[in-house]
Amino acid sequence: ESQARNKYTYYASKAKKDGYEQIASIFLETAENEKEHAKIWFKLLNGGEIPSTIQNLQDAANGENYEWTDMYDGFAKTAREEGFDKIAFLFEEVGKIEKEHEARYLKLLENVKEGLVFSKDDERIWKCRNCGHIVIGKYAPDVCPVCGHPQSYFEIKAENY
Repeated sequence: ESQARNKYTYYASKAKKDGYEQIASIFLETAENEKEHAKIWFKLLNGGEIPSTIQNLQDAANGENYEWTDMYDGFAKTAREEGFDKIAFLFEEVGKIEKEHEARYLKLLENVKEGLVFSKDDERIWKCRNCGHIVIGKYAPDVCPVCGHPQSYFEIKAENY
């Protein structure tokens, strides 16, 4: 189901580029159906519910660790041994990305465990992800004073431009 979902989103993108809006829409609708089917099985494998965010962050970090320390490393070695140097290079580079993913999940896990998702020791610029309202302080507000969305919509403002 998960593989089908990804495949159908790729197909939708191609159909859209080829000028077939209706076909793209049907691929996307089916992809969403496949996602829901996968969720049924995932939940059954996890006691009937999606695990907690702490468990999910740890699981995600573990998965990313496996990908960069074992899976992609092994794929790269095999590809190189078989003379596929370009593919080996790609496996190695994707492995580096997976290492960054692991680090990000571990930092987020630490933030959740330490209560640092919406509070910091020093003043920060917080931005509401819904309306863009800016607040400066050690804590994100409980509720956005502009749009009324809860604290969960706040993040530390990043400037990458």
